[in-house]
Amino acid sequence: MTAARALAQWAHDHRPDPDDLVLADRALADTLAVALAARAHPLRPVAAPLPDAARWAAMAHVLDFDDLHTDTTTHISVVTVPAVLAAGGGARAYLAGAGVMARLGAMLGWRHYAAGWHATCTAGAPAAAVAAGIALGLDVPRLATAMALAVPAAGGVQEAFGTHSKSLQVGFAADAGVRAARLARAGATADPRALDAWLERVGGTPTTECAERPAVPGGLAIKLFPCCYAMQRPIAALREIRDRLIGGHTGGDVTGITVTTPAGTVHPLLHDRPVTGLAAKFSMPYAIATALLDDYPGFESFTDEAVNRPEAQKIIDLVTVERLPGETTTLLDGTVALRIDLADGTAVHSEMALPPGSPGRPPTASDLREKFAACGADVPGMTAGISWEGAATLMRTAFPAADADPAPNPDQEA
Repeated sequence: MTAARALAQWAHDHRPDPDDLVLADRALADTLAVALAARAHPLRPVAAPLPDAARWAAMAHVLDFDDLHTDTTTHISVVTVPAVLAAGGGARAYLAGAGVMARLGAMLGWRHYAAGWHATCTAGAPAAAVAAGIALGLDVPRLATAMALAVPAAGGVQEAFGTHSKSLQVGFAADAGVRAARLARAGATADPRALDAWLERVGGTPTTECAERPAVPGGLAIKLFPCCYAMQRPIAALREIRDRLIGGHTGGDVTGITVTTPAGTVHPLLHDRPVTGLAAKFSMPYAIATALLDDYPGFESFTDEAVNRPEAQKIIDLVTVERLPGETTTLLDGTVALRIDLADGTAVHSEMALPPGSPGRPPTASDLREKFAACGADVPGMTAGISWEGAATLMRTAFPAADADPAPNPDQEA
């Protein structure tokens, strides 16, 4: 018995319960909404020549507004939903792939993420193979084979954060899974032990024990702000005191801002002085700036122009991040604490453990409606439930395939 075989058996045998299906419907709607919000993004023409799963995953991830499995720091739906849609599957295929991705992410562990791997891609490629494989009707041996065939594509690094490469490598993972499933269906062979060997080489611990239920242990977090999940909690914490702060003081009254948080919870925030909107999505100082300056830190807050506002850059200069030592296991370990120092010598404090939208503080129906509306995704019937077949049609219409037409290289000899 290998990890690949155990995961394949679980995925093949799993039958969704009502709670699983609610999660699948929400994941589908959320992934569609954030993809549609990116219809005018500069990445769209760049990604147009990619295969369906890669193109759709890249566009659903480029705004960094898609859901997250906080227990493993993986963006489960943005990989598995496009893989399922490209392979013609539905909720059961999604839940099988999502469940495998959660379980693979647990085998990889925080050490893998802390080492700089982009776990959404590393766990995502084999999981996408399962999602597509269930959609294509693969049996257990071929599901295990598909995961092994996806191993060569199970890569992705955090140095991509803040660039187009982050969303593109997520797309590569989704497409690799679909390709692997189709190859397995066609009769390609692979040794399932490759998955176990790969897990060990990238710092994980393979296991054949798979919790039967729920499909996705720990549930999924829904982002309410279009930026890295590590910024959701500090933004929400500052928004809780913003009215009190602004009510009695002007922005010029702020003389210093201190954020205290477990060190690991800010691991993905690589940019202390961002100058682009993409980099700002991975910046603690900018999280504080947009939460303080903007009524709602939405899409307009993460443009290049917004990041380079003089008032935003001034606040960025005032932010100090105190990283508490200790072992970290998720981005929601401990609490985040804020202290806003004012010119009159007083300070305003805030502290938060769970941000709105997290599994322990799930989004309300109103939260979801507002998010979908902000995404411009008011597709008839979508918020009330859209079929997986209808979702595939919608994605093909919104993000059609295009033939590659590379620009000529002026340095290349005729």
